[in-house]
Amino acid sequence: MTSEGSLGASFIPVFTGYLSTGPRRSAWEFAQKVFWDLAILLLVISVLGIVFSKQVIGIYGLFGGHAVAWDLAVYLNRIMFPVIFFTGLASLATAILHSFRVFGLPASGPIFFNLALVACSFGAVYRPILRWAPAGFQTPAVALAVGILIGGAVQLAIQIPSLVRRGMNFAPSLSILDPGVRKVGRLMGPSFFGMGVYQINLFVDTIFATSSRMPTGSITSLYVADRVMELVLGSYAIAISTALLPAMSHQIAAGKWDEMKHTFGFSLRIVSFITIPAAVGLVLLRRPIIQVMFQHGQFGASSASLTAHALLFYSLGLPAFAAIRLITPMYYSTQDTMTPARVGACALGLNIALNLIFLLFFFPTLSNGSPALASALTAYFNFGALFLLFRKRYGRLGARGLIASLARIAACASAMAAVTYAALHLSHFADATHFLAQAGILAALILASTAIYFGLAWLLRCGELSEFLLLLRRADPQASSVVGTGA
Repeated sequence: MTSEGSLGASFIPVFTGYLSTGPRRSAWEFAQKVFWDLAILLLVISVLGIVFSKQVIGIYGLFGGHAVAWDLAVYLNRIMFPVIFFTGLASLATAILHSFRVFGLPASGPIFFNLALVACSFGAVYRPILRWAPAGFQTPAVALAVGILIGGAVQLAIQIPSLVRRGMNFAPSLSILDPGVRKVGRLMGPSFFGMGVYQINLFVDTIFATSSRMPTGSITSLYVADRVMELVLGSYAIAISTALLPAMSHQIAAGKWDEMKHTFGFSLRIVSFITIPAAVGLVLLRRPIIQVMFQHGQFGASSASLTAHALLFYSLGLPAFAAIRLITPMYYSTQDTMTPARVGACALGLNIALNLIFLLFFFPTLSNGSPALASALTAYFNFGALFLLFRKRYGRLGARGLIASLARIAACASAMAAVTYAALHLSHFADATHFLAQAGILAALILASTAIYFGLAWLLRCGELSEFLLLLRRADPQASSVVGTGA
């Protein structure tokens, strides 16, 4: 995922530059060179991965494993390794379509990927009925591996017709010395690290969660809590950030710096309008949410408590996690991938330091939540540094208007928090024993909290409310976020 995102962050600003400053034919010639250069590189990597599959799997064997599954692991790795070829080219196709502000088709790729996975799984389970299923599908693991391979190929295939309609003919064209190709290569290295800082910090959190001081189940609690937070983050912030990079890249290519800053401010206000109350809701309703979603089977009450504790601290950083997704495209649109990488490196060092401090001095209070709190605080540092650096280099970003907007949002969220807290205690959620009763109470609390928040936003005349509702009414929310920036 990180490599796919870094490719888009490196390619889109350069490609939109060609689209804005030269003939369309030059832009497509550049895209074709990048496509075929990338195809050759990914093909070599895939072949090497297949040939040296035993050595690749052997790296994981250094950490222990069962010898009985060794041959199967090597076999599965050889089946799945070519997925790198398809997903890499699919990510480039996605970047090209995003440059033309086409978002729906690339977003449907994971749907087709999952359909291929389900179909192959179905063939493995029901092979006696479905005679067409290959013999190798009798092993479910092999069926899933083939499904992943087919799904990766489908993700690329569904985008090709759209690229052809827009002018790409896929004529072989190799040129690693092309200035545009070399620029994409130079930008991709720093962007790979900059976009992967979140995953690296999560890995650091996992390492600290393995400490002997941590309670049993801490690693799982951090993973599950992060997934819940990512569910909220991905539903809106990532959708807007996807449309943000091509929009800003077009504005920069046209020399419209003020318009680009306005686009960023608009996006940040809209996303904050959602993520701040969402963070408040996750903090207050963390235990009911975890209990309804996960407390089943062997995931007992103690596991739910651990996960809810980690979710408390991850939720505190939700607005910052979302804001980072918005401010990094602003740097990438200016073809600056180095600054986010450098700030990310500082943030990584801060995360490690905070984890050490919390583990050594604040563990009795924070327990398994200390890695989550470290990541949350690091996210605020990351965003703050990127914001101040960009303002220093390119001028004001409308901080006064943003602060006024955040103040209104915070007032609405605070009032919502008071009502939600009271409603949670009056609902007697803890006394409910059946799943349907728990789910019903939780749904009612979420709906009531949402209604109160929007009602207060309407009373305080928060402009973000009307802008948010306008986005929801548009056929393509991602594209409308770009259109709405000019308002």
